[in-house]
Amino acid sequence: MSLLLRLKKTLKFNVAVSNKLVSWNQSADCSSWGGVTWDANGHVVGLDLSSESISGGFNSSSSLFSLQYLQSLNLAGNSFCGGLNWPNNSFCSSQIPSGFDRLANLIYLNLSNSGFSGQIPKEFSLLTRLVTIDFSSLGYLIGFPTLKLENPNLRMLVQNLKELRELHLNGVDISAEGKEWCQALSSSVPNLQVLSLSSCHLSGPIHSSLQKLRSLSRIRLDDNNFAAPVPQFLASFSNLTHLQLSSCGLTGTFPEKIIQATTLQILDLSINLLEDSLPEFPQNGSLETLVLSDTKLWGKLPNSMGNLKKLTRIELARCHFSGPILNSVANLPQLIYLDLSENKFSGPIPSFSLSKRLTEINLSYNNLTGPIPFHWEQLVNLMNLDLRYNAITGNLPPSLFSLPSLQRLRLDNNQISGQFKILLNASSRLSTLGLSSNNLEGPIPDSVFELRCLSFLDLSSNKFNGKIELSKFKKLGNLTDLSLSYNNLSINSTLCNLSPSILPMFTTLRLASCRLTTLPDLSGQSSLTHLDLSQNQIHGNIPSWIWKIGNGSLVYLNLSHNLLEDLHEPFSTFTPYLSILDLHSNQLHGQIPTPPIFCSYVDYSNNSFTSSIPEDIGTYIFFTIFFSLSKNNITGIIPASICNASYLRVLDFSDNALSGMIPSCLIGNEILEVLNLRRNKLSATIPGEFSGNCLLRTLDLNGNLLEGKIPESLANCKELEVLNLGNNQMSDFFPCSLKTISSLRVLVLRSNRFYGPIQCRPHSNPTWPLLQIIDLASNNFSGDLSGKFFLTWKAMRADKDGARSELNHLQLQVLQFSQVYYQDTVTVTSKGLEMQLVKILTVFTAIDFSFNNFQGEIPEAMGSLISLYALNLSHNALTGQIPSSLGKLRQLESLDLSQNSLRGEIPAQFVSLNFLSFLNLSFNQLEGEIPTGTQLQTFLESSYEGNKELCGPPLKRKCTDPSPPTYEETHPDSGMKINWVYIGAEIGFVTGIGIVIGPLVLWRRWRRWYYTHVDRLLLRILPRQGEGVHGRRRRRNQGRRL
Repeated sequence: MSLLLRLKKTLKFNVAVSNKLVSWNQSADCSSWGGVTWDANGHVVGLDLSSESISGGFNSSSSLFSLQYLQSLNLAGNSFCGGLNWPNNSFCSSQIPSGFDRLANLIYLNLSNSGFSGQIPKEFSLLTRLVTIDFSSLGYLIGFPTLKLENPNLRMLVQNLKELRELHLNGVDISAEGKEWCQALSSSVPNLQVLSLSSCHLSGPIHSSLQKLRSLSRIRLDDNNFAAPVPQFLASFSNLTHLQLSSCGLTGTFPEKIIQATTLQILDLSINLLEDSLPEFPQNGSLETLVLSDTKLWGKLPNSMGNLKKLTRIELARCHFSGPILNSVANLPQLIYLDLSENKFSGPIPSFSLSKRLTEINLSYNNLTGPIPFHWEQLVNLMNLDLRYNAITGNLPPSLFSLPSLQRLRLDNNQISGQFKILLNASSRLSTLGLSSNNLEGPIPDSVFELRCLSFLDLSSNKFNGKIELSKFKKLGNLTDLSLSYNNLSINSTLCNLSPSILPMFTTLRLASCRLTTLPDLSGQSSLTHLDLSQNQIHGNIPSWIWKIGNGSLVYLNLSHNLLEDLHEPFSTFTPYLSILDLHSNQLHGQIPTPPIFCSYVDYSNNSFTSSIPEDIGTYIFFTIFFSLSKNNITGIIPASICNASYLRVLDFSDNALSGMIPSCLIGNEILEVLNLRRNKLSATIPGEFSGNCLLRTLDLNGNLLEGKIPESLANCKELEVLNLGNNQMSDFFPCSLKTISSLRVLVLRSNRFYGPIQCRPHSNPTWPLLQIIDLASNNFSGDLSGKFFLTWKAMRADKDGARSELNHLQLQVLQFSQVYYQDTVTVTSKGLEMQLVKILTVFTAIDFSFNNFQGEIPEAMGSLISLYALNLSHNALTGQIPSSLGKLRQLESLDLSQNSLRGEIPAQFVSLNFLSFLNLSFNQLEGEIPTGTQLQTFLESSYEGNKELCGPPLKRKCTDPSPPTYEETHPDSGMKINWVYIGAEIGFVTGIGIVIGPLVLWRRWRRWYYTHVDRLLLRILPRQGEGVHGRRRRRNQGRRL
């Protein structure tokens, strides 16, 4: 007893947290002392001081080491290095004290998560009676120092521990190769049953010597780097119940023999590179937990998975499984947890009628279709149902809301329609309800306001309508996250403005596009971190109280697309933790507000700010990633302090009146990914050198007064996708050095003074395989157009039919784990008009070489660019015939070859250009008849003018064919002359009318087809009222904004 009291006196512990040490005192019976086990002779044989918040006072002189009869010692979950508790202990740095060798009778030793670090002492190898050792630690997860086995190593630690049954060294740095650590164990601890060495810096492959440990029942080796297939010999352990090899770099196929082991209860092979389909499962399997998430496993689930009647947990998330979710899997009687999310499962949602123990179902991010089953009454234990991001249709089953245990329901991003109805259960525990991005309509039902446990409600992006008082949400006292954005709702906040305290305390409030006309008074919201009031009709000034929302904890503020006019000074009142500030597309004017110093995203674009950029702006955007002042009236220079913005990835000052030079630090920046200074008055040359570590993806300097050459160092920007230097005064050769940038998609050099040929050295091979827009118009380029020049542009040669309807744009994700993107913009000439592509589709392709001095023939190789939308070679000196291969450009919508010296006939293959809506072949030397086709006759005469030898519709000049011979014969008997020309015409007329009229009378399908096509022909020949250009088809890509 005295030893224990002395031990208590030396230990430092938190009395308020302790449950055991506080009970040690002389006045109490020692048998009641917490954590102490006595034998019949009054000796201490067991001591459990786990989670006692001990923070010091344990060293080599401790009286603990005098407890010579001690057999079991548990000091887990303390902080022997001192410090704060997390949560009952703190991972800090303190070495294990010497003296443990004096505890010769120890059988059980647990020092896990106790703040120890450094070398494990050799003296533990002298404790030959040890059966269980646990030195595990989670400190490595948060960067704290860990224990290690270096000298002594693993072999030296266990060489005398012949009685060892359990070895737990999770998080201990062993740093040994497969053969080394496997042989160390197999030669020293033959009776080992539990082996737990996760996160020990072990490498592989796992050596076959490990199979000598025939008694192994639990193997945990996750979070190491074996980089090898799963050893099949693991299936030979006859007592194996647990096999955990998560995140081990395992490769190859699925270990079929292991799955056949009838004793196996837990199998975790998640986060590996296994590639295979699942094998058949045995009839009499004992498997209870199957975790295969984050692998490359594919194929359909085998029906034999239904044999696993003991399965309680299935995790197959983020794999490549496909096919239907089988009823045999969905109706496993013991199943509690099912996660099949982020796969390619298709078909209907099963009913789960027999899996009555289920608490969690996650089928999100798949391709499931059909309605949600209406009968869920049996799932009385279900707490979480997640069906987000599928293609589910039908109505929302009201019975879902009557499940007594349901706490979380996520049905976002589906196609659920109809009205939102709730059958309420009085004991409803629903705390999370997500129905965003569906087709739900009608008013929001009043029964929603009876879900008193609700803390998260997202009804955004539906078709809900009607008026709703924001004050109604006061009934939901637990509500912290509310999103009603992008519906047809009209939100009234009048009552809230009169009495702000009636609202719940929100952390997130999203009311975008809710027809708000005034800012709701949120000055009393002390917990608000995210506020989105964008795309409303809010007018007036931004009040100063908005920066005090959340007591300075506001992180996200979006007031964009409103009618706000002024921002109250001083700007220093910005909340210090604001990370995203979006004020773009308002009517704000005056001085540019200095951003919050820790803000990552700042967008002031499309306002009416008229001042110059503050000289010390770089101080305020030091941590900023995205900064935009575009589309204002800002004057002056770009201040040098911009160089202090060390984290900038996107800088957009476009569409202003900035002058002076571009700061050289922006050119040499190694972080910047988008630099957009388009349409300003910047002058001089592009300064400085592009860094060898350049990360630029977009460089847009269009519409300035820049001179000089393109810097050779721009070739260092290997990630460059958009280069727009158009409408400047630059003078240089074609930038052949940029041909090594394989990522380039858009190149605009138009309206400069570039000159010379565009051919590069024969051996400069990599030539823009992703290029989709090239605009060299209005320069002084000359020479021939080489066919090889076009053959390397693979993006223009690919067949994009399968992707034309997909709205893929050139964009940059600005903030990770967010939906904040930067969209590239470019102006192109198509169909004779300039148009601005606010979003550049990855399938849009265009070539514009107009207004140059190119000579020679149009190369046949251009016909291989089958994805081309627009081709403009006008106003050059091209000669020869138009290549017939251009008829292969089936996606072509705009073709301009005017003002050249092209000769010969228009290729007959042009009749196949069904999508062509703009054509200009004027002022060439073309001849012959315009091919008769579906499109070519629909264009105006001006498309063909200036070609004296062209004839045929739509030109008035007719083509003169030689006259057909007339055969006159005289009947020998009558002397009458028969003119076979008239006879032939009559015969032809009678035959023709019979062929047409007969089927019209007798065959209904022919009659429908005939009238449909005759109507179309008449619409093409006869001009439609109000249309100036005939035959235009609607653009297929309705998603592109021009």
